[in-house]
Amino acid sequence: MNAIGNVNVSTDEITLGELLEALGQHPSSLLTFRHEGRPLRKGYHVTEVKAGSFAGLDCGANPEAWTEIFVQLWNVDDAPEQMTARKFAAIIGKVADHLSLDRSARLTFEVSDGIQPMQLHRAAAPAIGGDEIVVELSPRPASCKPRDRWLAEQQAASSCCGPADSRCCP
Repeated sequence: MNAIGNVNVSTDEITLGELLEALGQHPSSLLTFRHEGRPLRKGYHVTEVKAGSFAGLDCGANPEAWTEIFVQLWNVDDAPEQMTARKFAAIIGKVADHLSLDRSARLTFEVSDGIQPMQLHRAAAPAIGGDEIVVELSPRPASCKPRDRWLAEQQAASSCCGPADSRCCP
């Protein structure tokens, strides 16, 4: 089976391993997730972490396979303190004690306030400043994988140093 796998994760989203690595460098920093242009409430909860392996057929009849980690965030103001990077990493660590978590897996955040429908988001690289780590969440768009592969090939072919050309730029 030819699979895209996890190596084609977009540069505007990070993996679980990349997030945990950044958090590990600043464990006492407050962890803020932002979505829809504003931060989640300081009492947000990590209510569920799921690991999945998926296989499917894309719109071009190409087989696809990938792993994905889903972190569900409940956007409520139910705690007196905001979560730290250490606490978030500890929650993920507790999950990893029971489930196999692929650190290179695609990372998806499910966000809801318990009233509005859950929405799927991808996470950008954390911005670290002062005593706070901010992770921007943006809606996960649908895509056409054959088109995405074609665009990547076109971009590589137009680059003088791309895989399609062994010459290096002068």
